Amino acid sequence: MSTATMGFSRGHVELLMFLRDRTAVIFTFAFPAMLLLLFGTIFGDEYTEAGVSASNVFSASMIAYGILSTAFVTMGAGLAMDREDGTLKRLHGTPITATSYVLGKLILVFALSVAEVVLLVGVGALVFDMPLPDASHWMTFAWLFLLSVTTCSLLGMAVSGIVKHARTAGAILNVPVVALQFISGVFIYPVTQLPTWLINVAAIFPVKWMAQGFRYVFLPDAMKDQEPAGQWELGRIALVLGAWCVIGLVLCLLTFRWSRDK
Repeated sequence: MSTATMGFSRGHVELLMFLRDRTAVIFTFAFPAMLLLLFGTIFGDEYTEAGVSASNVFSASMIAYGILSTAFVTMGAGLAMDREDGTLKRLHGTPITATSYVLGKLILVFALSVAEVVLLVGVGALVFDMPLPDASHWMTFAWLFLLSVTTCSLLGMAVSGIVKHARTAGAILNVPVVALQFISGVFIYPVTQLPTWLINVAAIFPVKWMAQGFRYVFLPDAMKDQEPAGQWELGRIALVLGAWCVIGLVLCLLTFRWSRDK
């Protein structure tokens, strides 16, 4: 069997195992949507200078949180669990390669991320009347989604290497997730309300650029004035996310191991 064939076969297994865990299914999808409903309802009557409701801003920005939560945490916690319970060690004794295993995990993460984004966009459009973008913006959404999921997945895989016990994976992985939401314009907007040094810190990481990109897709062009640079900066978004993809891949190659003792 080829590497791709084994990878897709592993991805099928990963999806089946995930769907059989009803608790994981509910909480993976429900939490970002619940936060969107809470923030959108609480701040929905507030309007920006561009005449866009706060609920629409949250609807666009929370897509970045949904992807980060789904891809980064699912990938990191999944690898930590497979390593601790011996799944990876047993797979190492089979013809499956590390590339095929990772491909299987990526298939799971991409499938979950698509479902998560559909749910969040649906909540934004149906509950908060967020307008859907035109065809050109959907093209931007496509490459932005691809880069975002890839970046978060690779970083989750890399961070899993420092998780010593699977039971602590959720706590360890959610610390950067929560912190980055507050400084990256997801939970607090416009970002310019934050101290300049915090904005500069957020600009180092991909979440700020993910949220900014999704706001470009779903919000009117006049909203660019609310961004720190006063522009959408699509070129810079692509460069930053592309750079983090490379960094994540390098970290994965350096930290991936089949068992905790290797």
